[in-house]
Amino acid sequence: MAEPEGSAGSAATDRQMPSQPGNMPPGGILIHFRTAYWTEWGEHVAVCGEGPAFGDWDVTKAHWLSCRHVGEELLWEGLVPIPSLQEFTYRLAVVSEAHEVLKWASERHTVVLPEGLEEGAIVDVDEVWTDEGHPSLMLARSAFARVVWRNRSTASDAVVSRLQPLPNEVVARFQVHDGVLKEGEAICILGGTAQLGNWQLQEVMVMSPVASSCWEAEVRLPLSSLPCTYKYGIRRTDGSLHLEAGENRMVALPANDSTHPPAVVARFDGCFRRQQRWRGAGISAPVFSLKSAQCVGAGEFLDLVQLVDICAATGFSLIQVLPVSDTSVRGTWRDSYPYSALCVFALHPLYLRLQALSDDLPADIRAEIEKARVQLEGVEEGVDYEGTMQAKQRIARAVFDRGGAADLEGEDFSRFKEANWEWLQPYAVFLVLRRLFGTGEHWRWGDLSRPTQEMLDRLSSPSQEFYPSIQFTYWVQYHLHRQLSQASQYAASRHVALKGDLPIGVDKCSVDTWLWPKLFRMDVSTGAPPDYFDPNGQNWGFPTYNWEEMAKDGYGWWRRRLSHMAQYFHAYRIDHILGFFRIWEIPGDCCSGILGHFRPSIPLSRQASRAAALRKGGPRALPTLLSAPFKAQAELESHGIWDFDRLCEPWITDEVLQDVFGADLAPEIAARYLQEQVGGRYRFRQAYSSELALASVPVRRCLAPDSPPEEAEDVRKGLLALRQNVVLLRDAEDPNAFYPRFHLNTTSSFKALEQRWQDELLHLHNDYYHHRQESLWRKQAHRTLPALMGATDMLVCGEDLGMIPACVHPVMKELGLVGLRIQRMPSEPDAKFGDPLTHPYMTVASPSSHDTSTTRGWWEEDKLRRQEFYTEMLNGEGEAPQQCTPAVLEHILQQHMDSPSLLAIFPLQDLLPLSPRLPDCPPAKQQINDPTNSQHYWRYRLHVTLEEMAADADLRCLLADMLQAAQRYHGVAQSTG
Repeated sequence: MAEPEGSAGSAATDRQMPSQPGNMPPGGILIHFRTAYWTEWGEHVAVCGEGPAFGDWDVTKAHWLSCRHVGEELLWEGLVPIPSLQEFTYRLAVVSEAHEVLKWASERHTVVLPEGLEEGAIVDVDEVWTDEGHPSLMLARSAFARVVWRNRSTASDAVVSRLQPLPNEVVARFQVHDGVLKEGEAICILGGTAQLGNWQLQEVMVMSPVASSCWEAEVRLPLSSLPCTYKYGIRRTDGSLHLEAGENRMVALPANDSTHPPAVVARFDGCFRRQQRWRGAGISAPVFSLKSAQCVGAGEFLDLVQLVDICAATGFSLIQVLPVSDTSVRGTWRDSYPYSALCVFALHPLYLRLQALSDDLPADIRAEIEKARVQLEGVEEGVDYEGTMQAKQRIARAVFDRGGAADLEGEDFSRFKEANWEWLQPYAVFLVLRRLFGTGEHWRWGDLSRPTQEMLDRLSSPSQEFYPSIQFTYWVQYHLHRQLSQASQYAASRHVALKGDLPIGVDKCSVDTWLWPKLFRMDVSTGAPPDYFDPNGQNWGFPTYNWEEMAKDGYGWWRRRLSHMAQYFHAYRIDHILGFFRIWEIPGDCCSGILGHFRPSIPLSRQASRAAALRKGGPRALPTLLSAPFKAQAELESHGIWDFDRLCEPWITDEVLQDVFGADLAPEIAARYLQEQVGGRYRFRQAYSSELALASVPVRRCLAPDSPPEEAEDVRKGLLALRQNVVLLRDAEDPNAFYPRFHLNTTSSFKALEQRWQDELLHLHNDYYHHRQESLWRKQAHRTLPALMGATDMLVCGEDLGMIPACVHPVMKELGLVGLRIQRMPSEPDAKFGDPLTHPYMTVASPSSHDTSTTRGWWEEDKLRRQEFYTEMLNGEGEAPQQCTPAVLEHILQQHMDSPSLLAIFPLQDLLPLSPRLPDCPPAKQQINDPTNSQHYWRYRLHVTLEEMAADADLRCLLADMLQAAQRYHGVAQSTG
């Protein structure tokens, strides 16, 4: 609801702002601000700025504007007296009644005043409210735009002649943004007065580019000509004029005081209204999945060069990859998981091209490279991670020992070393220490578990026996940097953007947790609550972040991480963006994710006033409030909930045991793993009281010697189900704070409670997960995400799938974050499937992802679902085809291309089946990851080479035609360089 005229907000404004020119200080002028904005109840629009007159950017001293309804708009306006100045700078904001900024307008504006304005002069500032996250602004200043939007205007800053007001005239100043102009194009203004061309296309007034994507013009208008309508247009190189979409704009005198017309009218008109925004398409593929004639065992950074040519020739504008940081934590195939970084700054040696390490490789090394290539490329299951890593490390070390160390004496390496020394030196030392101690668990390294600069310098000095290994690490990272940089620069030259991936976590055994331990909560893990991917939740094993500590230096670790990433990528995807609103934090002794809770969040508390204060104070209030003395009526006890041991301990009875294990096995389970308590209940023996302990118990002792392995797995799952059979989770730091277990109503513990307790607890559960945290999480995101977005010029996308709080999509829109839409995982409540034609512009439309089956695999998994999709989304008649034929697949892909989304991105596995020339591959073998399997081996390889794809002209033409039909085609000619 908008706040009506005469509300508390208006009254506050009247006390702060004079409404007549006579109220201003001697020698001053009046600034009349005006903007249209629909607020919610309790919100106010305020003006804040530079200098005492505007509160020196102190929001508590900002001037609140008054509001009134004008037609269908809510108009906010007010007068601010200022002394005579040459210029002033201000910014509009939406504030709460507590003077808290809820939202800023897009930018600060500086108004340059004419010299010699008379005392009492009025300057009218009329601003079209534009959110910070407006697509035109976000895209115009992104590296993505500079790469993919070819022939953009490169006009430098210009100076606009400042006019002096004359009698019976007003100086009108116009400003508008547009960042999608092509070379030679210019913004013009055309309107209903002689000074603006009288709507004659040949009489337009050309504006001046005063900053990147910002155009300005100034003109004197007779007072008698106002109000006056106008529009902006684009004058093209051929002389034609393209007017903006929408209704005419208007410059008018203030309606409240016609006897004191303004001397200057400044119009900040936001963004040029284009009839159709730019839309593009891309492909996604993990680098390790690529296959070429030169790669050894896995795709490599330089394979991206060939993929760029394929994209450019087909009309795609972007390549999206999975994380490329070093994940070699354990030295086993489990390191194939690309989201568990050993060091967020180091690149993965898996992607090293051996042939490019030297221009003059000895013949025996070339032969060894070819032998390894033939052997590893012949692996049918995909990437042999361990074999590939061993071969590349062995051969790379041989090249280094034969003379590669000379690279370390060159100027190019010196520049690389200087730019990356902060992480490069600790990373190299960490690898040595891990080998010496036999573990990456650095907290077991004694005095070396707390690194200092003196210690790093000493361990990396030439006097150490392992100094050659230190230098080899430097050398490998240097060549990885060169190779990825080469691919990135080539992509930019072909106007194809590279989109990286920012993992939400780092491994506990990482260089980052070793160097900066205060930034991480090492005794807990992060994951995801039960969702589409896993009904038991996910436990990723990463430590959670200590955001309070990170904030002390302005999130410097994040800013350094993103700046490093920007060397190679033009856009990036934030993995699990929900983690920047709140993270799912899991106790360190758990292996699943179901016993976690959100952090930050407001727990269920025995103290009602404490819970209310947490809602108001947010995460900063959490430590103080949870340690405060117990003084008030209990929040839980006020609902009649009091037996907390009963609710927090696993509910295990003979009946529960028989339901889980059957009557024959239940006594054996009770005897081995449980202790009987008073009242016919059981509890786990101390040795089996955690999920981690139960995950490794020798359950076969309970079974017959010849029982099949799956029976043992069923017993283990049953024991874990018993451990998870709780209703409340007690906070580890406060025994009087509790969290409702996710889906507590599905547990037998809950079902054994009396009905009144069930009703109250279910109400508290739903409030905790769906309502209680919204304001807190909004504030958290507005603290963390701008730190990431402001660190670089990359376009930022967010993976916003899963259990989405109501605040997520509004915050992403406010900040200009591009969301993700996958048709089989609709964001609309109660929808079976998403409709690509209804996607918002600031989204990525994709039929599948690395965490799902391919489109063909999904189609063929479920007959009933297939039929529903065929009938409802494809308008098919009769029975749906059992197989996802090329025609069906093309129809699904075209739907996504036709969507309004900024980008439509397709996994290569969803595109290749369109070709009748390329060999087929069963869909079951093309899924990259299985999120339900924490031990998944990330080894998928494309079943065709990049050379084969490049030679398939029919597929290239088909995809180009589909992109052109959707107006997403942005192909370029083949490079001749």
